[in-house]
Amino acid sequence: MRTWGPLAAVSLGTFMLLLDVTIVIVALPDMAAALHASLSDLQWVIDGYALALAALLLGVGAAADVFGRRRLNVIGTA
Repeated sequence: MRTWGPLAAVSLGTFMLLLDVTIVIVALPDMAAALHASLSDLQWVIDGYALALAALLLGVGAAADVFGRRRLNVIGTA
């Protein structure tokens, strides 16, 4: 069981990331209807989401080097 723990933790984190991206994509038609947004506006939503994710990924990676990967993984999935 000890060897399955890290695999389960990484799989959970990956699943949460994919679920989060899917939620944004599924919400796009409702956002377009409610905000009367064009296709270009919706592309900006996706690009902004990707940019924010990339910026946070860099910051959290640096924090993981300082505080420890395991600790930040536990905090992130909690």
